[in-house]
Amino acid sequence: MLANNPAQDFLGFERDLSDILKFKEKNSIYDVKLKNKRVLVRADFNVPLNKDGEITDSQRIEKALPTIKYLQEMNCKIILISHLGRPKGKVVKELRLDPVFKKLQEFLPLTNVYKAEDCIGPEVEETVMKLKKGEVLLLENSRFHAGEKENSANFSAALSKLADVYITDAFATAHRKHSSTYGVCNYLKENGYGFLMKKELEYLATSIENPKRPFTVILGGAKVKDKLDVIQYLIGLADNILIGGGMAFTFLLAKGFSVGQSIKDESKLEKVKNYLKIDSQGTKIFLPKDVVVCDDINSPNKIETVSIESISEKDIGVDIGPKTISKYKEILDDSAQVIWNGPLGIFEKEEFEKGTKEIAEYLVENEIYTIVGGGDSAAAFEKFNLQDEVSFISTGGGASLEIMKGALLPGIACLQDKK
Repeated sequence: MLANNPAQDFLGFERDLSDILKFKEKNSIYDVKLKNKRVLVRADFNVPLNKDGEITDSQRIEKALPTIKYLQEMNCKIILISHLGRPKGKVVKELRLDPVFKKLQEFLPLTNVYKAEDCIGPEVEETVMKLKKGEVLLLENSRFHAGEKENSANFSAALSKLADVYITDAFATAHRKHSSTYGVCNYLKENGYGFLMKKELEYLATSIENPKRPFTVILGGAKVKDKLDVIQYLIGLADNILIGGGMAFTFLLAKGFSVGQSIKDESKLEKVKNYLKIDSQGTKIFLPKDVVVCDDINSPNKIETVSIESISEKDIGVDIGPKTISKYKEILDDSAQVIWNGPLGIFEKEEFEKGTKEIAEYLVENEIYTIVGGGDSAAAFEKFNLQDEVSFISTGGGASLEIMKGALLPGIACLQDKK
């Protein structure tokens, strides 16, 4: 266990590393009596769909298969629940889980897979009763009910009627206190986490609690407010923090540079200024030396690279520049472990992707141990076809951020302790 760094006192914050490791005290799927039981599995089937309602990336479904197959070995009746999209408590035809159902049938060709038209109620309970051991029932989108996001006791209790045991395997939603991720544990006391959740927690929590050194963190993305608590927690833990993306411009503004029309959060300037004082406390924070700017993100007439001293009043920052890329590669080359959360530019547009792409390729080509924290970072690696070459990609951006803040996720905290 690492000792608290003086930087924590400097920022008026005391870090407790033990919280993120408390998942080890909770039941995993191996610790729960499962044989011949009805098991409710909270999966993450929030998959991307095209305009025709077809799944464009089925990885989240595939990653649920080890838990499903293990439950089949235990002769369980398997009931799967997930959300899809943001239906806001109403039935939305386009967000029914029919495409997921078809994909499950493809992935489990020797299994009888069924789909319910709802996720609670007498008809669903009757369907569960008819299930045979080893068969799978996919429930309809949990967010068709307002009670799901409200963590309604009634909705949680209704879900619990379907099963004897609850297993959570949806890391991407484990930071939410929803009925199917949190509230149901009040009613299904036999519970634990599945194989995907186990893998996610072990990679992320262990890499922060006992990192390989030098340990470098890359933080990007648009909103600085999403990352400030992460930086606070990592001061004294990480050796280097590399800043990019839209959040970099709030840091540059705090250093006294003009950032033009770039995205910025002036309400966070004082906190950022405090963070920029911590170099002597054991963690070095690096900011861009140069940036790519344009006059219009959607239809640019001008795209150029400028030093951070030369950002004009009308410039919009959209990527890190070549000098910054070179400096960041130099730091990464000396790193034994990297955690990356948030792209370094607007990678979705080819003209603004260079910083994110080059750094991602460098990590892969040099086989630097890298954990990618889900969300847009994961989407970038997929865009550049690097998803199978990096050490580990998390399935949850928001959940991985919470772990990087040192939190025990609510969806894990609610589980039963090991006996």
